[in-house]
Amino acid sequence: MTTRLSDFTTIITRWETQRPDAVALTFGGTDRTWAQLGRRVRQAAAALRAAGLVPGDRVAVLDLNHPSCLELTLACARVGTADAVVNFRLAPREIVYVINDAQARILFVGPEFAAAVAQMRDSLPTVEQVIHVGGDGDEYEAWIAAQAPDPEIHAGSPDDCFVQLYTSGTTGFPKGAMLTHRALLAHSSHVMADFDLGPDAIVQVAMPLFHVGGTSYALLAIYCGARIVLMRLPDPAAVLEMIESEAVTHTFLVPALMAAMTQVPGAADRDCSSLRALSYGASPMPLPVMRACLSLFPGVMHQVYGMTEVCGVVTSLGPEDHSDPAVAHRLVSAGTPIHGVEIEIRDPATGAPVPTGEPGEIWMRTEQLMGGYWGRPDATAAAVTDDGWLRSGDGGHQDAEGYLYVTDRIKDMIISGGENIYPAEIERVLAEHPSVGDVAVIGVPDERWGEVGKAVVVPAPGSTVDADALLAYCREHLAAFKCPKSVDVLEELPRNPTGKILKKDLRTPYWEGHERQVV
Repeated sequence: MTTRLSDFTTIITRWETQRPDAVALTFGGTDRTWAQLGRRVRQAAAALRAAGLVPGDRVAVLDLNHPSCLELTLACARVGTADAVVNFRLAPREIVYVINDAQARILFVGPEFAAAVAQMRDSLPTVEQVIHVGGDGDEYEAWIAAQAPDPEIHAGSPDDCFVQLYTSGTTGFPKGAMLTHRALLAHSSHVMADFDLGPDAIVQVAMPLFHVGGTSYALLAIYCGARIVLMRLPDPAAVLEMIESEAVTHTFLVPALMAAMTQVPGAADRDCSSLRALSYGASPMPLPVMRACLSLFPGVMHQVYGMTEVCGVVTSLGPEDHSDPAVAHRLVSAGTPIHGVEIEIRDPATGAPVPTGEPGEIWMRTEQLMGGYWGRPDATAAAVTDDGWLRSGDGGHQDAEGYLYVTDRIKDMIISGGENIYPAEIERVLAEHPSVGDVAVIGVPDERWGEVGKAVVVPAPGSTVDADALLAYCREHLAAFKCPKSVDVLEELPRNPTGKILKKDLRTPYWEGHERQVV
């Protein structure tokens, strides 16, 4: 594809016209051609309009991976609305917050979450209709079948948002990153140029669609005219079986899943020779896991670094850097910028560029940049400069050859098994426990997940901290993946003269002897 397109509505039309009978998507043993997918997207668009949705409105999806989520995303692109895909791993009150923040008018719910939604229904004032997707109580198929395909396309702007993915914030509340036609087309074009993607590719989408590694990766495949093989859940054995049986050429996985894949009985006997690119990122990969994966998937591994705010990938460490012993030190780097991305290291206090090799905050500028945070102009202004640079919040440095090393997090974010976890969210919960007088949450190394949360607490006056009780309290109020795995008790937390907790001092003992690798 050499022509730059202005929005995603034209993508389906292109492949419908050029390759109507080619398979666009495979899920649960069912294939859909480009012609079938295009018709369903137009029917979904008609159903959204029939429900009274207008440009700027939001729908929300709370489900495991299912083709309906992609159909709705593409239908929203035609109507001028946006699909807010909800992280199903969140605790109920967090799910309520996201749906209400998005002001979703229609909520699409998978069978695994129907009971939870019934309990929270009275807490969702903007939701006018709940539509069940899949299972015995499916309503989605009838909902779209009732409509004739709508040929109308909203005459919007390349800067219209049609995907809204939520990324946690340092204030402790999730923020909706508005991903636009311009940004997602740019991401697709840039990644396509670096990863040998085209209409002959078979792209496995194993990551949840609420994650940028799910939805953005699927839209990349659609942009390229590739066939998607969609997994409902990323089971390690099933991922391997699908790579072999479907002759998958491209996939994106997180290190925790890859570590589990290396332990699957008979993994080494699987024929994965169809793979052309196995991208991994979103959390640290311990070097023993990396060595096992390099043995299992030789010559195809790409380490990537990115953010939801830039639609996904901004740097890549290619197979040649994984296999060359002369540059083994690069295995702890995030690689070099992909096409269309500028990376600079800036002083986090002044914003001034720092000399090559010196640490600072990672800044990035690219057409992949989000349209901002939904309803959060102050947060947008704090993250994006007037000249288009995104302050990542991650600390690192670049070497003389342009390789990026992500060494710490300016915002103290923890990445565990591919999930972004902000300590502020956990601290907000722990601070409400009567036995806690002061608290800080830090990331500590973990061989399976890369890193996990640890709560460091100071007892409230006259109180004794029961670690097990605190962890149980977290499980009651937070999604399981956000809960710290351990608790340490101190008499006081280290602070600087202005009273700010010195989390670097808290982390240092736990990270001694470890390469602090963050991807």
